Amino acid sequence: MTEEKIARINELYHKSKKEGLTAEEKIEQANLRKEYINAIRADLRGTLDNVSILNPDGTVTDLKDIKKKKA
Repeated sequence: MTEEKIARINELYHKSKKEGLTAEEKIEQANLRKEYINAIRADLRGTLDNVSILNPDGTVTDLKDIKKKKA
């Protein structure tokens, strides 16, 4: 997600509070918000895939391995 898109999300938010949005702007805002949420989720998944858990017996388990076992 680019800084320009984040700035546009904020711009549309402030405009909605001041004067309201047109139907086209509401659609644009919804699409930008979905894209932003998807980017956040992808970043979180990437972070969690690199997390390891230290088990009480001293072994290390990667979260991505646990996810594969459950799937």
